[in-house]
Amino acid sequence: MATAATSRRLPASERLRRSLGNGRVSAILILLPPALILFTLFVILPLGESGYYSFFNWNGYGAPGDFVGLENYQRIAGHSIFHKAVGNTVKIVAVSLLIQMPLALALALLIFRKTPTNAVFRLIFFVPYILAEVAAGLIWSFVFDGNYGITASVAQSLGMDSLFILADRDWAFVAVMTVIVWKYFGFHMMIYIAALQSVPEDLIEAGRIEGAKRLQIVRYVQIPHIKPAIIVSAFFAIIGALQVFDVIIPLTNGGPSNQTHTIVTYLYTFGLTRLNIGFGSAVGVILFVAAITVAVFYQRFFMKGDKA
Repeated sequence: MATAATSRRLPASERLRRSLGNGRVSAILILLPPALILFTLFVILPLGESGYYSFFNWNGYGAPGDFVGLENYQRIAGHSIFHKAVGNTVKIVAVSLLIQMPLALALALLIFRKTPTNAVFRLIFFVPYILAEVAAGLIWSFVFDGNYGITASVAQSLGMDSLFILADRDWAFVAVMTVIVWKYFGFHMMIYIAALQSVPEDLIEAGRIEGAKRLQIVRYVQIPHIKPAIIVSAFFAIIGALQVFDVIIPLTNGGPSNQTHTIVTYLYTFGLTRLNIGFGSAVGVILFVAAITVAVFYQRFFMKGDKA
């Protein structure tokens, strides 16, 4: 205590000298500028340029000159396909929170203990997440193919007509959500496994001695202790749902009839591929604002306990 009080009485120059001697300020001066430069070049400047280009009708060639103000935003607001893309993104968020995460938690509860058999199952369930998104989309496009895929073989073996799920307006997005759950649940499962392995075994054993059954231990002992992991997992699920792109493009490319677009595939299809960079930039600005809003809201209401 006396040392801390003495250091507070020292002149600013002396405190700075001691800090430099300890290496803290030196580390900041050495490491912070490169990080700020990279963040500015690859985050701040692209965001600023997107906001600027969104006010132009620009095809990406030359300098933007056709200023249209808020017209791009007005076109987006009145575009029914954008409304569909937003609805599909919300559906992915709901499926991620209500199906993908509970499935991951259930599997984690079954295989979180360190045994050779559980290690094998963890690897099997985690492989889809390791697989590249484009590869996953191509694999499942073959599975759902009505002519020669696995779906066609099952339909033929049951004496049914061929099923073209990815060409069906009602079922195509169900197939997309199925692939998304399959692709990413392993990531959340590994988060839960790591958290469950940190739960003190003494608490679980005490619950058993008190007569608690398996589900009661899960509900009253394990889940409360891994609540921070669940909160982080939900945050990743929501932000990831806002960015879904690589799986959908090889799987459906937004079809049939633009029924499986998300916000990002909508940006790609109606902005980049059609050389309407100003329009696409406006969609990107909207997506950025939505992601920041979700992040701030989530931090404010669900991550209060992490501030300590």
